[in-house]
This record gives sequence, C-alpha cells and structure tokens, in this order.
Amino acid sequence: MDKPTAAPSVPKLRSLLDLRDLTPARVGLGRSGSGLPTSALLSFTLDHARARDAVHAPFDAAAIASAIATLGCDVIQIASEAKTRADYLRRPDFGRKLSGASQAQLAASSFAGCEVAIMVADGLSAAAVDAHATSLMRNLLPRLASMRVGLGPVLVATNARVALGDEAGQLCRAQMIIVLIGERPGLSAPDSLGAYITFEPKSGRSDAERNCVSNIHRAGLGYDEAAFKIAWLVKEGLARKLSGVALKDESGDSANLLK
Repeated sequence: MDKPTAAPSVPKLRSLLDLRDLTPARVGLGRSGSGLPTSALLSFTLDHARARDAVHAPFDAAAIASAIATLGCDVIQIASEAKTRADYLRRPDFGRKLSGASQAQLAASSFAGCEVAIMVADGLSAAAVDAHATSLMRNLLPRLASMRVGLGPVLVATNARVALGDEAGQLCRAQMIIVLIGERPGLSAPDSLGAYITFEPKSGRSDAERNCVSNIHRAGLGYDEAAFKIAWLVKEGLARKLSGVALKDESGDSANLLK
C-alpha cells in the first residue's frame, strides 16, 4: 500500500508590521478613524521638526576645524558667496561659488598641489558634520596614508554646496577632492553625512562626474565601511584618472585590497 503523500509545507504568512523590524520607513502605522493614530502623528511631527532644525542649525566651523586639526591635518576655513543661511537656502548658486576672500586665501596658500584634498562642509545639515565628520576622518586618514596618497589641506566650508569643492579643489591644485557634507535631512535621518569624490575638480563639473557614498550615520553606513568605500574610490579614481558614472563602486568585490 502506497504511503500517503506529505502535505506541502505552507510558508508562514508575515504581517506588514514585520517590516518595522527591517526599515525605519513609516509602514504599518495603523489608522484611527480616517487619520493616523496619535502616536504615529506625534512621531512624524517630531521627526519633521528635527529635519527643519538640522537645516537651520548654525555651523561651528571653528570647532570642526579644531577637531580635525587634532588628527594631524592642515586646516583652512573657507566660505561660499552665501553670507547668511537665508541666502544659502534661497540661492543655491551662491553656495556653489567661493567668496572673494576665500578665493584669494586659497590662491595665496602655500600648497603646491596634492593628490587629494578634503572639504568638510555644512551642506543642508550641520548636525551631520558635527556628529560624524571627525569620526569618519579618523577612520579615513589611516586608509589614505596606507595607500600613500599625498594629502593636501582639509578645507572647512560654511554655507557650501557639493559643487563648491570643484572650485576649491582647482585652486588647491588637487588631482581629486573628497567633499564630506551634510545631506538633505530625511524624516528618519536628520544627521546623514555624504561623501562626494571628484577627479580633476574644476568649476563646471556635473554630478555625473562624481561618485557618492551616502547615508553615513549611526543607523546607516558605519564609519569604517564608509571609509573603506571612499578609499577604494580614491585609489581606483587616481589609477584610472576618472570618477563619476565611469567608475563603478566594486569595493565589495575587492575587500582584500585595502585590508
């Protein structure tokens, strides 16, 4: 007599609420009548306020410059043409161009060119720079040193957009610039830091000519992993003499190169 066939196993159905353990995104919030539950609404309101505060928070460039100097770096403070935060937010073009004083300062600096310059900029979240820039630099600098990269000045920039690094890097005569900048705050991460790598920086570069390592924060990309990715892109960018869409991040396939 044939044995009875075992019933096929049925996968356990998972609830939408299970996604809460996998993502900080707002899923499975529930309903209260035609609206959100009070707790979900209050959480949203708080995160929105944190994002707004991050955009408008003052940037203590002197404190950041002092902290970075303790890592053994030469630091220069610069600023964009945006004289106030209101100017910066209303006129993005001002944030992409150096002030006259900063242009003169970099043009007269004693640096005779370098392989890599680093710019630390407030961007749209000074809170991100305050929280993560120095720690990321502490992980990144030894990796660059192990690659024997010629490091130029570290520029601490106020009211800066990413593209400000193009003009600054050109004046520093850097082969490549790394811009560490506060990213636009989201409702789950008001203090996210981004790193933008551009080979042969000069005014007029497009975003397609840069590589980006983003979401560097406590609930996102960790300092060591971010430093590894940035160093890999620097190494490959200098070797291939390019950056941007032509340089794919294959660091996950080459984890032994910088270990």
